[in-house]
Amino acid sequence: MNQSDSLGKLVLRVVLGVLILLHGIAKLSGGIGFVAQMVQAAGLPAFFAYGVYVGEIVAPLLLIFGFYARIGAVIVAINMLVAIALVHTAELFKLGSTGGWALELQGMFLFAAVAVALIGPGRFAINAK
Repeated sequence: MNQSDSLGKLVLRVVLGVLILLHGIAKLSGGIGFVAQMVQAAGLPAFFAYGVYVGEIVAPLLLIFGFYARIGAVIVAINMLVAIALVHTAELFKLGSTGGWALELQGMFLFAAVAVALIGPGRFAINAK
């Protein structure tokens, strides 16, 4: 693996981690009442809502530091699938007002996480091999 590949992987996982972490910080400061309502509306126990902290705080930190980044990426991908299923299902096949997919952000987070899970964190990671 050359230096450019590792730098690209670093940029991908750090940017993904920071952007998801910002959502987690907002939930830490504002609470997860909305998430709990959505989880309960789907017929699941309310305590499942606390999984959002794993998906939007713990997993992004794993990505940012490159410590078990593949696991962090898989958790982020699962978190995004759950978010799409619970909150954004109605928008799945819609276009936004500017012509792009209505779920561009969620899709980018999901597929960037899948990419990190597949390609790994690169050399600039805490537990790089």
